[in-house]
Amino acid sequence: MKILAIADEEDKGLWDFFSPDRVKDVDLIISCGDLNHNYLEFLESMANVPLLYVSGNHDGGYGQRPPEGCECIDDRIYNFHGLRILGLGGSMRYKPGPCMYTEQEMKSRIGHMMPEIMLKNGFDVLVTHAPARGYGDMEDLPHTGFECFNTLMNRWHPKYMLHGHVHQTYGGGDFKRELMHPCGTKIINCFDKYYINIGDEDHPKAGKTGSFLYDLFIRSQMKVGTFK
Repeated sequence: MKILAIADEEDKGLWDFFSPDRVKDVDLIISCGDLNHNYLEFLESMANVPLLYVSGNHDGGYGQRPPEGCECIDDRIYNFHGLRILGLGGSMRYKPGPCMYTEQEMKSRIGHMMPEIMLKNGFDVLVTHAPARGYGDMEDLPHTGFECFNTLMNRWHPKYMLHGHVHQTYGGGDFKRELMHPCGTKIINCFDKYYINIGDEDHPKAGKTGSFLYDLFIRSQMKVGTFK
């Protein structure tokens, strides 16, 4: 499947100067945060594919005006044709306000998700706004990554981690488009836009995760034709 991942800045080629070729063959769009809700709605409509998103530290307005037609995956695992996608938006807390968390608060969010992660026998893609600590983050507090993301990846070994928050335009050599985590996860900074091709071998087949209860549920959905 082909995924269009976006974050932080609206791409003019996908909005002001949109061309259908730019979303040709895209199966899914994932937003890693800090994007105008009108931009997300436009892309979902023009591409006519599901658009999943997590909130960035500048997305407090999503609470009053969420992007219509798009799916928030914060604090949940979304199954897309067998691909298990876990969302954890927000950045390190550097001032009062929504969509920002201390290290302990983010760790607590992950703890609350653990029953779902275990039920689904892990996840294949981790979608965040902030980076993991030491992997594409910066030294200033607003752009410091979360150490608990490293712990999460070390335990469950997802194939990919998608994030934003650190802009390519910042300069100073802090921007890294792709990094490999020691646990085997490929980390991608999705600033602006990034296309990802995920093969069938990169995730379990639908109903074949190894979790008896979850696989039974997925197979029952497939049987009645309600599984997406």
